[in-house]
Amino acid sequence: MSTAADIDCLVVGAGVVGLAIARSLAMAGREVVVLEAEAGIGHGISSRNSEVIHAGIYYPQGSLKARFCVEGRKALYRFCADHGVPHNRCGKILVAASEDQRAQVLAIQKKAAANGVDDLRLIDSHEMKAMEPEVQGVIGLHSPSTGIVDSHALMLALQGDFEAHGGAIAFNTRVAGGEALSGVVRLRTEGEEASEITANHVVLASGLSSPRIARSITGLSPNTIPASRFAKGSYFSLARRAPFSRLVYPVPEPGGLGTHLTLDISGRGRFGPDVEWLDTDDERTIDYRVDPARAAKFYAAIRRYWPGLRDDELTPDYSGVRPKLSGPGEPDEDFLIQNDRVHGVRGLVALYGIESPGLTSSLAIADHVAQMVLQS
Repeated sequence: MSTAADIDCLVVGAGVVGLAIARSLAMAGREVVVLEAEAGIGHGISSRNSEVIHAGIYYPQGSLKARFCVEGRKALYRFCADHGVPHNRCGKILVAASEDQRAQVLAIQKKAAANGVDDLRLIDSHEMKAMEPEVQGVIGLHSPSTGIVDSHALMLALQGDFEAHGGAIAFNTRVAGGEALSGVVRLRTEGEEASEITANHVVLASGLSSPRIARSITGLSPNTIPASRFAKGSYFSLARRAPFSRLVYPVPEPGGLGTHLTLDISGRGRFGPDVEWLDTDDERTIDYRVDPARAAKFYAAIRRYWPGLRDDELTPDYSGVRPKLSGPGEPDEDFLIQNDRVHGVRGLVALYGIESPGLTSSLAIADHVAQMVLQS
């Protein structure tokens, strides 16, 4: 006999992906509660990223990252326009700073076309200089579909839709463990309202915490849970107004997309993230302070495509941490989204490694996960 559930759907995590999933389920008529460990929405990865709407140019053909980024980018622009979320389809230039990077840029152009990104355009150094006079490079790729978004305003809009369709968020509520029962999943929570709650469906979308929480759920096959690997990325802000109207990216580096220039909605320039692999598997021990000494490598990397950067113009800003599924020197892994056919717990969908382009992909990920739940 199946155990009766207290609620239909629980979503663990109120970041941009968790909120998007909860919204999709609530709009489909399901009863949904979000459990969030912090006192507000988006206190984790979602508040510590570059706020870029990616076009989908870097990812292997057929991967979830490629598919969800292209689908999610289109959906995200529509959502922002419909909900009044501040955003700017400003475009970006991917720069080959030297001849030895030309082949890499051409390979990225080919990969992007395979992913359905049909508006990229190869530009020479003269056109690049005409578009962005401060940028130096031998060739570039212009991506007009790349943009920026106010990530907090986006999450507020997602939360608004979710709550308008009957959803609720339990803040200051940490998941301490759980177990698979007959037909339901029971979670134990701690915090202001410590309790046990059973649900027909649980979606684990808690970013850096997902592997640790998954390991605390009895019945979930341990060999399906990836190791926790964390790559910290620091950002430095520019002390003056950035002399750019578009984002500027170098060619990617292992573990990330290189130390690139992004702009926020107000036009403030910031550079990052770099890649610093952390020697911990517990996200609760992460130190998010930015080491000012890292600026030396930032200056060297930025001046490859912007030689006009002056000394003492970079100021430590903030940092974020990527939940990686691969380690140093290993190829990047795809998003990992598992249901009971993989891990053996009926009613549970677990998301791992939702790093960049997770924000861009959030609405597409939400549709995918909602279908997994609705069809189970």
